[in-house]
Amino acid sequence: MKDGYLSQKEIDEIGFKRIGENIKISSTSVFYQPEKMCFGDNIRIDDFCKLTGSISLGSYIHIASHSIMAGKFGITVEDFGSISMGCILFSASDDFSGNFLINPTVPEKYLQISGGPIILKKHSIVGAGTIIFPNITLNEGCAVGAGSIVNRSLDGWKIYLGTPCRAIKNREKNVLNLEHNLLNEVNERKHLK
Repeated sequence: MKDGYLSQKEIDEIGFKRIGENIKISSTSVFYQPEKMCFGDNIRIDDFCKLTGSISLGSYIHIASHSIMAGKFGITVEDFGSISMGCILFSASDDFSGNFLINPTVPEKYLQISGGPIILKKHSIVGAGTIIFPNITLNEGCAVGAGSIVNRSLDGWKIYLGTPCRAIKNREKNVLNLEHNLLNEVNERKHLK
């Protein structure tokens, strides 16, 4: 462990399905069912995060401290995605109607769990304290402001805010040029080696 992050050996011992290069994982984060998790390159997962189930992270991803990702039905964060502090993403939910029991201590035959995958397309940003419900897609370039509740899929290149969130303005696309420049620099460095 160095600077609060796991060593490469410690990361390998977790047992991820696939792990890329340049991964920084806080020693205080926890992973349940890591054999279902695939991570690209250049990822940082900060303190006290909890990831469980089927999770796929692209490259250049940041998950800030105290965030929870519950991926029973899958969570995908594509390249250049960012999840700010204290966010909750859950892809499954119990039935609260009173017709079924709830919680993971109960045998499955007494439960009614519904949900669907959560997908954050490239350049999606989720602001601090946001909650994202099951079966939601944030399309490319979508930005959700702090403290929002996302209960439906969102269009790309817009900024959303509120509970439930609503579009407040369009988002600039300059990040696409910055992505292009960064990837060109990375490729040039690889060729120089």
